[in-house]
Amino acid sequence: MDGFEEVSKKLAQQVALRGQSKSTLDNYIRRIALISLHFKRLPHQIEEEEINEYLVALARDPKSPSRSSFKHMVYGLRYYYRLLGMNKKAIALPSLKRDTKLPVILNRSELKELFSAPGLLKHRVVLSLIYSAGLRGREVINLKIGDIDFERMTIHIRQTKYKKDRIVPLSPYIAKGLKKYIRAEHPEKWLFNGKNIGQAYSVKGLSWIMRETLKKTSIKKEVNLHSLRHSYATHLLEEGVNIVTLKDLLGHSNITTTMIYLHVAQCELMKAHSPFDSLYNHA
Repeated sequence: MDGFEEVSKKLAQQVALRGQSKSTLDNYIRRIALISLHFKRLPHQIEEEEINEYLVALARDPKSPSRSSFKHMVYGLRYYYRLLGMNKKAIALPSLKRDTKLPVILNRSELKELFSAPGLLKHRVVLSLIYSAGLRGREVINLKIGDIDFERMTIHIRQTKYKKDRIVPLSPYIAKGLKKYIRAEHPEKWLFNGKNIGQAYSVKGLSWIMRETLKKTSIKKEVNLHSLRHSYATHLLEEGVNIVTLKDLLGHSNITTTMIYLHVAQCELMKAHSPFDSLYNHA
């Protein structure tokens, strides 16, 4: 389609300048391509009424109960219009309210059942590792063997969602499992190799492992791979880790993102009192 290649290049430049991920770029381009193919012309050439009808159809799509297709299309179009300096068109798009649903958490018994369910050592190790360090799926597949420091007991997570590195503690139990896995599988370069030699694992592959493993358990909660990260955050709060430390461990850019776990964690409440009451007791 005339003009699409030029738009793709401009989008790529803007995403690179803003330090956004390749997945963000791919998502925007995919949405713009879908609507362009539907109308046989680029979005800025499509009438506002036609855009609205298209978005209504996406919002009512029974195949997308979370309205994810609708939301991603709005995000893609908004980015596209602003790129072309068409701010009025961007503002005219429907506003998107953030989901206020609390994350679903797996309790400790459910986690133990989940981690013992896979038949393959690799699957047991990767699911356990995600929970033990609160990792995102993309962070797991980008881990290299050298990112695991067995002497210092740390995991170096590089160039995360917000283009920042962070270091998190390595559990002694996970260290044993990783050593056993490395001896058995002999991974090269990437900690978790994909199907082809020298290729990293995929996030889709990790999600498949989680889905297949859940089928072998008695867990009835609606959870996914990211629920392991939610469970990590919640359990650390319940064990007394403060919210600022948790923010750094999770690699959040804003503490308000971390604070959602305060609504889920079952923390012991302390009655209001004067610090003077405990001043001399401590002494």
